[in-house]
Amino acid sequence: MEEKKAHESVRAVERALEILLAFRPGDKSLTVAELLTRVNLSRPTLYRLLNTLEQAGFLASSGEPQRFRLGSSVAQLAHVWLSDHRIAELAQPVLRSLWEATSETVALFVPDDTYRLCVAELESNQPLSFRRGIGYREKLVRGASGRTILSQMQLTPDELRRYLVDPDEDMAAMLSDIERIRAQGFGTSHHELIEGAVAVAAPFFNGANQVAGSLCIFGPSVRVTKQRVEQFAELLRQASVRLSRLLGQQGPSL
Repeated sequence: MEEKKAHESVRAVERALEILLAFRPGDKSLTVAELLTRVNLSRPTLYRLLNTLEQAGFLASSGEPQRFRLGSSVAQLAHVWLSDHRIAELAQPVLRSLWEATSETVALFVPDDTYRLCVAELESNQPLSFRRGIGYREKLVRGASGRTILSQMQLTPDELRRYLVDPDEDMAAMLSDIERIRAQGFGTSHHELIEGAVAVAAPFFNGANQVAGSLCIFGPSVRVTKQRVEQFAELLRQASVRLSRLLGQQGPSL
């Protein structure tokens, strides 16, 4: 009897993994009908496992008909995997290229729950410059590098609320800024976290086509003019493609 229960438990794990692996690059969400074409499971079994995976944070659902997408627990595992595979080390040639092209401080940020974490930075060698430092941690809703990551997370207004610093913050303005970043493929901030500093950031993606972090260039407003912001944005978009490819992204990127 114990051997039978153990076999059933292992089989349940195998089926749950089969559901998670049914998601492919480019799949933002899947319906139950779509999942049934990709997994060899009955509808009742699929619903039972979907509920279990959602409770554990590996899936999230919304809409009618119900659509499922990969959840925060998958992102947490992806973060651990990327950290183990030295994402900062992989990004060094990309960061170096940006640093040489701009002469400004460049940095790499990864999401850490509702925060972002700086895992790599090359400081500008100019007398007037800004730096955050490796290990710097800040809320995702604050600054270009954080909101650029948020813009690719497809959060509902209710989900976004837990990321806010101030519960009474203007949600409409935040959503508008996130949508603007998503549309143009990069984000900017002026004098937001450091007086006199301008930041420009672009997202990069992993092999599952999920946002893995952001690349950021920041410097003083006396040098980072509107024209240079546009130049930096284009450099960041190109760098994002390079880094995303290094992390296994196969499909089209921003």
